[in-house]
Amino acid sequence: IQIPRRLPNGPVDIMVDSTGLKVFGDGEWKARKHGTSKRRTWRKLHLGVDPNTHDVVVAQLTTVSVSDGEMLPELLDQLDDDQATGEVCGDGAYDQSGCYDGVLRRGGTLRTPPRKDAVEWDDDHPRTQAVRDCETGEGRKTWKRKTGYHRRSLSETAMFRYKTLIGPTLRARSFETQQVEAYAALAVINRIN
Repeated sequence: IQIPRRLPNGPVDIMVDSTGLKVFGDGEWKARKHGTSKRRTWRKLHLGVDPNTHDVVVAQLTTVSVSDGEMLPELLDQLDDDQATGEVCGDGAYDQSGCYDGVLRRGGTLRTPPRKDAVEWDDDHPRTQAVRDCETGEGRKTWKRKTGYHRRSLSETAMFRYKTLIGPTLRARSFETQQVEAYAALAVINRIN
């Protein structure tokens, strides 16, 4: 499935996050009341959203065992080689060296809040500056405002759109058809957008 997307002529900014989609298992009420059974299966939908057009520009459906941080370089590889990458914003799950390397390799800037106990890396590394900014002055709140980090919430808005228009569950049973189902839904959402 080709997901239609509108990309700018210059660098594309991407807001990334992931959400869970239920495949099958007990209902939420039963799980809270009686505990979870062994037959609850989820998939993880990783999305990258352009904050200017609100289009989903990169996406990947994985099993729940795949972390957000290890998916980011693969998401960026979905862009054409000649497409420049601007800012990539994500939550604290993307505060990993592999994420920084993947974004820097494409010429972009990663905006993710460092962990509370973060240590500085090399002096010229962008994460070191983020750690210093969060520890001095006004702290994390000012860093988020100064860097425009709050645009990251647009990825959560895209997930809300997906779950509202399509639903929070996948209907297909095999993993390959679940991927087709999710990408077709994203194509529809981008078309509506």
